[in-house]
Amino acid sequence: MTTTTPLLFVHGFWHGSWCWSEVLAHVADSGRQALAVDLAGHGWRARRPESVTGRPFSPERLATEKSPVADVDLDQAGDLLVSQIRRLGRGGPVTVVAHSMGGSVLTRAAEQAPELIAHAVYLAAFMPASGVSAMECATMPENAGELIAPSVRADPGAVRALRLDTVSAEPAYRAQLRQAFYGDLDPADADAALGLLTPDAPLGIALGTTTLTSDGWGSVPRTYVGCAQDMTIRPPLQRKFIDDADAAFPGNPTLTVALDAAHSPFLSMPDRVAEIVGGLG
Repeated sequence: MTTTTPLLFVHGFWHGSWCWSEVLAHVADSGRQALAVDLAGHGWRARRPESVTGRPFSPERLATEKSPVADVDLDQAGDLLVSQIRRLGRGGPVTVVAHSMGGSVLTRAAEQAPELIAHAVYLAAFMPASGVSAMECATMPENAGELIAPSVRADPGAVRALRLDTVSAEPAYRAQLRQAFYGDLDPADADAALGLLTPDAPLGIALGTTTLTSDGWGSVPRTYVGCAQDMTIRPPLQRKFIDDADAAFPGNPTLTVALDAAHSPFLSMPDRVAEIVGGLG
């Protein structure tokens, strides 16, 4: 029997627990207990706007229909994640691996219940400083050149979501989405993944902030796994996350791992991701 902590995997915006399937297969070889969960407003909890698949297709309706996940916020997402961590660990500590926007939710959960998290692993993830939202981070100069903002197909403030046209047949747009998420995957594999995305990501999660304390998030061991080809969270922003965290909590420095990968290494190099997280916690 393994004596290491259980592993819990948290996806990012538009994705679901499905995206960790290949990593989980590799983790299973080690015999370690592991689980992937759906964030609030995603996966099993996702709701799709009618305008995305409605026919005849109306770009105007796509740009204006209020999101069915408009009421989902960081408070709700953080509370759900804490409950998921508690259930997996049965009250004991768990190593949590978060991707992309899942990082902001992990930060909230770690501040709320640091005793439940043995190690926080940020995989190409948002790791905002105290009182800073992930949305603010996404628009910082360090994230120049990212491809998510140009891919959003509605005013987030109006529809209360970051909306992608996940079923678009426009070649240039689909190529942009592939580059944003899966730039190191074969196009056919990338298209298969795009087909599983949820069109709406709740704006409330991206706008939420967490006040970080030395007894909360600042006390939890953390690792940042950066991706050199990332077109969603650009490498300079990844570096800023690490530098800001270390400046705020110098007694608990961030461990770092570098991957020559695009934004979604759980699909392009799942064996390596499993190897990295398997050595933590």
